[in-house]
Amino acid sequence: MSVQDYVSYRDRLVKACSKAIVGKEKEITLIAVCYLCGGHILLEDVPGTGKTMLFRAFSKACGGSFKRIQFTPDVMPSDVTGINFYNMKAGEFEFRPGPVFADLVLADEINRATPRTQSSLLEAMAEGQVSVDGVTRPMSETFMVAATQNPIESYGTFPLPEAQMDRFMMRLKLGYMSRDEEMGVAVRRDTNDIIAEIDPVVTAEETLRLRGELDSIEISETVLGYVMDIIEKTRNDSRFNIGSSVRGTIALCKTARAYAAFDGRSFVTPDDVKTLAPYVIAHRLYYRTAVESSQAEADFASMLNEVSAPTEEIGE
Repeated sequence: MSVQDYVSYRDRLVKACSKAIVGKEKEITLIAVCYLCGGHILLEDVPGTGKTMLFRAFSKACGGSFKRIQFTPDVMPSDVTGINFYNMKAGEFEFRPGPVFADLVLADEINRATPRTQSSLLEAMAEGQVSVDGVTRPMSETFMVAATQNPIESYGTFPLPEAQMDRFMMRLKLGYMSRDEEMGVAVRRDTNDIIAEIDPVVTAEETLRLRGELDSIEISETVLGYVMDIIEKTRNDSRFNIGSSVRGTIALCKTARAYAAFDGRSFVTPDDVKTLAPYVIAHRLYYRTAVESSQAEADFASMLNEVSAPTEEIGE
């Protein structure tokens, strides 16, 4: 295994996606980290910040099959997973797969779906399979869900339950472009045309090979202890009613390994952990009292800074 394979993988994805989405190299890298780790991502921001466009571009660059589910309150679970229908010509029931059976699935405005429909994604996201009428069908090995939601608007929405939030490996906010970047985008040709021209730059086989070699990225006892310090702090801090799950611990270690590899290193540093913690852990926490999103971010950053990071040299 060469870490340069990971660097090349990241650079190709960032370059391809940057043709459509300007100034979001870090965000593209984080989505690539999540994809390489076999996780799912929640893109949470106000409308018009490029959430849908970014994942469409990423899907084109990955070369896998892509499906988009536009969630509304009247979308049923069967609209997501698929149905068995009676084929009169064949004289038997046949399964018609739903849009969840794709390599990369965009669950657009997921919080507009009812809880019952939201839960139809749980089995697919957690176990990589879907059960319909007693028959279990596997998902693609490179299956990934990117869900979007607007954190500001609450009318006609159904907040994601704790169990579903915990299924997302990361939560990511895109934010606005810089002034110069937005001026350039305002006068360029249509983004849909640009996305249509993006060619696949990585393959499923390459993704699975690199995913299988992530365990060779070293995470020392010292760094692992720092991970646990952060996790235990979330469970004991008076600001939180519920701290991070064990799934969060595993996700932070996995993503830190991928992030280190993308940076050309064969070992994880405390900085990798600290950089990723807000994206991997923050959305798994529940406050004792209701707070605004900006205050929640500030509280998490404050808590993270209260945990002492190792200062000894890590790696070679």
